[in-house]
Amino acid sequence: MKKTVQLNTYNNDHFNPGAGRLKRASWHVVNAIFFNSFFHFYGLKVFLLKLFGAEVGVNVLIKPYVNIKYPWNLIIGNDVWIGENVWIDSLEKVQIGNDVCLSQGALLLCGNHDYKKTTFDLITGTIILEDGVWIGAKSIVCGGVICHSHSVLSVNSVAARNLDAYTIYKGNPATPIKERIIE
Repeated sequence: MKKTVQLNTYNNDHFNPGAGRLKRASWHVVNAIFFNSFFHFYGLKVFLLKLFGAEVGVNVLIKPYVNIKYPWNLIIGNDVWIGENVWIDSLEKVQIGNDVCLSQGALLLCGNHDYKKTTFDLITGTIILEDGVWIGAKSIVCGGVICHSHSVLSVNSVAARNLDAYTIYKGNPATPIKERIIE
C-alpha cells in the first residue's frame, strides 16, 4: 500500500506556524544572515538549524542563498546536499531522507491557496523526500507530495503528485519518462 499525505486547509486567520512571534522573528534574522547569504560555514548552519528545532543528520551540506521558512518543521537525514538558492517553504513538516540532493533553485512548497474561495484560504501539506531522491535544478515539489525512494525530478519540472520509486520524471506536471537504474 502506498503512503499518502493529507492536505490541510486553514482560514487565513487560523494557521499556526508552530512557534511564537519572538522565535519566528529570531529565525528570520538568523536565516537572512547565515542561510540566505554568501555564508559558507556548513557546520554552523547545521548547529543553527538544530538550535531552532530541526532534526539534522550527519554530513549535511547547505550551500549559500538557501531560504528555510520554519526549521522546527524540518527533518534532514544523512549525506544530504542542498544547493544554492533552494527554498524550503516548510509551513508543514518537510522530511528529507538520506543521500538526497536538492539542486540549485529547487523549491519545496508546502503551501498554496484555495483559488475557489474569495478568502484564498491557505492549503498546506507535508513533503516527504525518501532516501536517494534527486530534485533537479529549478524544480518544484508541492505540498502533499511523496517522492519515493530514488525517484528523480528533472530540471525545471513540477511534482504535484507522488513520484514512484526508481523513476525519472520530467515536465509540468511531471510525468514518468523512464526507470532509474543505479549501477
